[in-house]
Amino acid sequence: MLDSHTYEPRLKKIYRDTIVPAMIKEFGYKNALEVPRLDKVVINMGVGEAVNDSKKVQAAAADLALIAGQKPVLTKARKAISNFKVRENMNLGAKVTLRKANMFEFVDRLVTIALPRVRDFRGLNAKSFDGRGNFAMGVKEHIVFPEINYDRVDQIWGMDIIVCTTAKTDDEARALLKLFNFPFRQ
Repeated sequence: MLDSHTYEPRLKKIYRDTIVPAMIKEFGYKNALEVPRLDKVVINMGVGEAVNDSKKVQAAAADLALIAGQKPVLTKARKAISNFKVRENMNLGAKVTLRKANMFEFVDRLVTIALPRVRDFRGLNAKSFDGRGNFAMGVKEHIVFPEINYDRVDQIWGMDIIVCTTAKTDDEARALLKLFNFPFRQ
């Protein structure tokens, strides 16, 4: 865990010094506190193979802990589904919610290191907003993150990454994430 009192992430400094003035200029906010900001980042890893082997959820959670820099929560099945051999309260995945310094560090690594390493990457879909200023994306391989040692990975998992902002509209959120260098498709 990063100590937020002595250390300020690079991206937070960029937000304060360049993004806030640019957003005020573009959208005409009267106050710097009106400018949308990143609220949290939720990373979710669903492990469908967990039905046959419960150790795979533990391996996925360990990898997610390396990527996120904090301990994930195991997600459980809400109800039993006999066709999928799923029992109630069975561990099926892991998720983690990042805020403050950890969130800025993760977004920085995602944009500068992980996304450029994705094979056949053509940019993020600019329509993947939910109408309230939150952006969702999927990564097919968790090995694009530098924390994961490729030689020690027994299986490749995908993950969902949801970036929550305080923006009221998708256009504001899109402008905010563009200023954070998110590579949107044209």
